[in-house]
Amino acid sequence: MKRIVTIQDISGVGKCSVTVALPIVSAMGVECAVMPTAVLSTHTMFSGFTFCDLTQELPKMAKHWKEQNLGFDAIYTGYLGSFEQLAFVDQFISDFRQKGNLVVIDPVMGDNGKLYTGFDRAFALEMAKLCQKADLIIPNITEACFMLDIPFTPATDEETVKDILKKLCAKGTKMAALTGVELSEGQTGVMLYNSETDTFYTYQHKKQSKSFHGTGDLFASMCVGALMRGASVEKALTLAADMTSLAIEITLKDPNHNNYGVNFEQIIPELLASLAKVI
Repeated sequence: MKRIVTIQDISGVGKCSVTVALPIVSAMGVECAVMPTAVLSTHTMFSGFTFCDLTQELPKMAKHWKEQNLGFDAIYTGYLGSFEQLAFVDQFISDFRQKGNLVVIDPVMGDNGKLYTGFDRAFALEMAKLCQKADLIIPNITEACFMLDIPFTPATDEETVKDILKKLCAKGTKMAALTGVELSEGQTGVMLYNSETDTFYTYQHKKQSKSFHGTGDLFASMCVGALMRGASVEKALTLAADMTSLAIEITLKDPNHNNYGVNFEQIIPELLASLAKVI
């Protein structure tokens, strides 16, 4: 069985970060170790949430894992909340990188043209440096623009998106997949650039009527799970796009759904059936 480690925060309530990654990756037949960067009572859409920073514990955990000779087939990072955590992850990748393992970075920093509270231009540029170590990065258009230090532009023009992807890979990452690419009315999806083969891959599907917190984490987790099961990057991204869209669709059909996350638990049977077709 393949084993990955995901480095991101835990929200006790709220479907994002480790609260999504652990069950999704595990359901896909891959062992999921967790290195929690912080523990929150809920995710940040709730008011009055509690927050416990675990930055000082991270090197201790990494040291113990080294002593135990633990290794990982993939290192997958999500929300990182400080420069200190960026520096730690940079060192962690160096320490735990081995032949054949995969580094996937989801540079969670912002959306809709704005950075999340607590982040600034300097942080985005430092995140861009970390992404140089990745085999695959999965930013949205907001995060991509901030990492490139260029004005925000919607991901609606194919040539513009291709140019952004090439510039991201020029910084060092092997592959970049941009999410939220909307090349035609009523459609959204993902575009991939593989710098090693100098090729693009685009997948579009119906755009759902509402967005939810945590769907980026769901997308990235399903992508990593599929890659670990042997799917190609293109098939992993397509699977993740379809299943994220399905999770939103099913959630919207539930009259009692809440606004803090999608009902991803309900799509696990469909996820596993779709996974079996691409591996």
